[in-house]
Amino acid sequence: MRTAEEKAEKRRLRQEKRAAEKRKKEKSRAIRARELVIPVLKNAVPMFRDPEEEKTVLPFEKETEHLENALNEGGEEMRAFYVRLAQSDAPEEMRDEVLGRALSWRRSGDRLAAASLRSYEAADEVSARFNDLTKARKKSRLPVVGRAPANAAIDLEEEQGEHFARGMNLYKLLMILYIGSFAGVVVELFWCFLKHGYLESRSGLVYGPFNLLYGVGAVALTVFLYRFRNRGRWLSFLMGMAVGSAVEYACSWAQETFLGSRSWDYSDMPFNLNGRICLLYSVFWGLLGILWMKNLYPRMAALIIRIPDKWGRILTWALLAFFVFNAAVSLVAVMRWHGRMMGDAASNAFWRLVDLRFPDARMQRIYANLVWS
Repeated sequence: MRTAEEKAEKRRLRQEKRAAEKRKKEKSRAIRARELVIPVLKNAVPMFRDPEEEKTVLPFEKETEHLENALNEGGEEMRAFYVRLAQSDAPEEMRDEVLGRALSWRRSGDRLAAASLRSYEAADEVSARFNDLTKARKKSRLPVVGRAPANAAIDLEEEQGEHFARGMNLYKLLMILYIGSFAGVVVELFWCFLKHGYLESRSGLVYGPFNLLYGVGAVALTVFLYRFRNRGRWLSFLMGMAVGSAVEYACSWAQETFLGSRSWDYSDMPFNLNGRICLLYSVFWGLLGILWMKNLYPRMAALIIRIPDKWGRILTWALLAFFVFNAAVSLVAVMRWHGRMMGDAASNAFWRLVDLRFPDARMQRIYANLVWS
């Protein structure tokens, strides 16, 4: 039989062993976390990099060393001025000198802040360009789809050729409007099928699978995110979140104000604003901003740049005429549909033709989610 002291000693040893194993696991998790997080921080945020690891020194960086020395010298000179100011029998007589020094330091601070911002922008951009170009050359897991080209490669190809949709011009924005209006409907049709098991119209125009909301959203994302196309993904997320939410709110307000209807309502969602937007879908817009600027836009730009210059100009204006006509007919059809629901009879031959061409059953199929307010 073991004594009580032996049992207590064995229990103490077991507890120490468990504590040691726990510390070992925690240390292992910390090491793994550090191995995962630190490299990401070093690549994403230059200030996390170890100066000893830096091998490239640009001329601009050398100039900052001189600037640092100048700041130190300026600080010593200012301390001497503080002594002189404190020992002065009439400090009010030094007002002009104090004001001049303060304004000079403030102007210096503004320039330094601008230079610092540009430095971090350059660090972020060179890293993002490298990551995008490297990723574009990797083998895709989906061979049919392939990797999206890097925006830097698209920019270079556009700069070297005289293309009708080069850079950010009207032709490119109109082509993005058309493609986005179609692609958005297709995506939402698939989403409806996956979620509900059936296909339901998500069109916004009476002719063809087009919804200008998606096209306008694509154009807005392109306009506001284009300057960040070669920057880190975090900027695309923040800007996509802001721009997408603003476009969604504006479209909802315009539809309800001018047409008296609503196609979506987030009133039952948390953190919503007048039921027009909500936090969850704003986050989705942010993720879409990343997907758009880093994947969809370069694919679209690569597709547009393959269109011959002459035929591209003709196609752009022909599609514009079609979309303007389609939007005008859709507006008239929706207005007359609303009038019929209010019990208004057709007042002339034109409205009777609209009733004949766009009866309630057809309008209900096209605008399956439309709810009159």
